[in-house]
Amino acid sequence: MATSIDLTLDCADAGLLAAFWKTALGYVDEPPPAPFTTRAEWLASFDLPEGESADDAAWLCDPAGRGPRLSILEVPEPKTAKNRLHLDIRVPGHGGADERWARITAESARLVRAGGRVLAEFAGHHVVMADPEGNEFCVAAAPRPTPPGGREGRT
Repeated sequence: MATSIDLTLDCADAGLLAAFWKTALGYVDEPPPAPFTTRAEWLASFDLPEGESADDAAWLCDPAGRGPRLSILEVPEPKTAKNRLHLDIRVPGHGGADERWARITAESARLVRAGGRVLAEFAGHHVVMADPEGNEFCVAAAPRPTPPGGREGRT
């Protein structure tokens, strides 16, 4: 049996990060589990500490069902160091190096307009960015298709 994973981001403002990551990944708000009709109703079924609400978190999912669920949870402590695990946003399409780099820089510019910021560029290969709360991620080209019987191509 295959195991699935969720990715969880701790944050100070779940609404801010949810809006950014929905734009970045094309994700949508995940519906609450059955039989609940809202996240607030689902959370009310738990014995949450006083003052916690559905607004303290967001749950996002890939509408196509391929990517992992993304949980965004508010925590009291600030981010203090570089992430040990980060996301890579892979820009689709193939072609020459100049075409791939143009797609990477266009996607990076789109994510800057959405609230991200560029931390470093590795020309021709990838861009290191941060979301609105400083969580690092990379923008790179999608891997080349795997040839029959071969190894996956390098980006």
